[in-house]
Amino acid sequence: MTTESLPTAVLPPPRTGPSWLPLPGTYTAAPGRCIAELTARLGPLPTLRRRLTAEQAGLTVAPDAEDCVLSLELTGRPLRGRTLGFVSTSITPEADGSRLSVPGELALDGADGSDDAFVPAELTLRVVDRADDQLLALGALRLPYGPLRRTTGLTLPRTRPADRIRLLVAVEFTCPA
Repeated sequence: MTTESLPTAVLPPPRTGPSWLPLPGTYTAAPGRCIAELTARLGPLPTLRRRLTAEQAGLTVAPDAEDCVLSLELTGRPLRGRTLGFVSTSITPEADGSRLSVPGELALDGADGSDDAFVPAELTLRVVDRADDQLLALGALRLPYGPLRRTTGLTLPRTRPADRIRLLVAVEFTCPA
């Protein structure tokens, strides 16, 4: 009788953080890897559609799902030199994690140097690809134009009437090495 040892498998360490997001860490979108579009609609018709520039796009994944944060800072001609920001208050999965519900606050910085005015908003993301070190998602945020204009001061030209606004976002978050 021989005493042979059985081969042992090396198990990976247990995963920390939510399973529907990448591993915990701070993720950013590289320049050109975040596309945002602002659309103004009146009934079924789009009256304005313009691309916005992403100055900053970040995702912080924490071990506790309650502490995860997604943030965006957008600029562009329709904003007339102002910055449109979105900061999440939570990130929760829908169904099997292929969709994420991201409630948060949308703010437009004060043109006169005043404090930001915040509007509650919900960004709904569809997860296109997810790995341990990256997240690729496509989503939209929809708001009625009237309350947004009154609260934040976002105004469109008179020749571009609107009853609602849609912000479309496509972003690839990666963890810098």
